Amino acid sequence: MKSIIVPIDFSEQSEVALKVAANLAKKIDSELFVLHMLELSPAIMSSGEYLPQEHIVHLMKLTEKRFSEFLAKDYLKGVNVTPIIKHYKVLSEINSVAEKHEIDLIVMGSHGTDGLQELFIGSNTERVVRSSEIPVLVVKGEVENFKAERFIFASDFKEESVPAVKKAVEFAKLLGAELKLVYINTPADAFLSTEDAYSRISKFLNIAMLGLEVDIYNDYSVEKGVLNYAESNAADLIGIPTHGRQGLSHFFMGSIGEDIANHSKIPVVTFKL
Repeated sequence: MKSIIVPIDFSEQSEVALKVAANLAKKIDSELFVLHMLELSPAIMSSGEYLPQEHIVHLMKLTEKRFSEFLAKDYLKGVNVTPIIKHYKVLSEINSVAEKHEIDLIVMGSHGTDGLQELFIGSNTERVVRSSEIPVLVVKGEVENFKAERFIFASDFKEESVPAVKKAVEFAKLLGAELKLVYINTPADAFLSTEDAYSRISKFLNIAMLGLEVDIYNDYSVEKGVLNYAESNAADLIGIPTHGRQGLSHFFMGSIGEDIANHSKIPVVTFKL
């Protein structure tokens, strides 16, 4: 993992993500790309129809100054930082920059939940997760001295999940983290007997050519199972698979992935299937 990108908007959430990314960059000796996108539309940039051109230039200079000040943090000392400013806010720019610079990981902040309002759902972070070809690490709240000593990865252990699990294994090795794989067994139609669950897991591990242990954890829902299993194992990081553009809402069934990302108190990393 040679490069990490962090989109920032000067908010508290984006600075939390920047701190975590800086911590990771130091740990694994990665270059850190910090991306800021101005709130200017292509029409404004091309024609100056809505704002006088000199105002646009002035705004860009102010943004560059603010960006420079934002990056003058002690926690970034010793990190190879490359600042990037895009002139208007288009989320696909993140993927374009990631592809251009061969980025290996995107780190983003998220509001998570606030009472009854699910801020993660439909947010910029969720849209990036949907479209990203590379892993996305979602952090929220203040994360002091980010570490990933215990990393759990939840899977349904169907064959299509092999690439995501392999990526999780490599990610854990890179971080020097203990990886615990878990299958969440739930009631009703999704329920598997112990024999059937181990049969599915054994077949999966043979196909993936992985010699790992997998825990089976029983709970009333996948979301509760993942969060409770993470808490009972004092996990520092939760990993889940995604279906790319279909996003977190198609992780297992319904909106389970979104619920996990929303309600988790610890960072969540997504791996595209």
